[in-house]
Amino acid sequence: MSVGTQPTAEPRWFKSSYSGGNTTECVEGAYVSNGISIRDSKCTEGPVITVRTSAWLTFLESLAQPQLLDR
Repeated sequence: MSVGTQPTAEPRWFKSSYSGGNTTECVEGAYVSNGISIRDSKCTEGPVITVRTSAWLTFLESLAQPQLLDR
């Protein structure tokens, strides 16, 4: 998901580019004034998680880092 889009008054939901063609694993995001909202695309009336922009950027940056596995 791109982090450069400007927020709007009404959330415009978009499907994650990592959701792929499998319709059972779809995540949607929407840019809002204080960050990004995330929901399950199969349950649009269900719960929504909203995180601040700084937390979202930290999360995205962490995905690019090599992970150390506990052994």
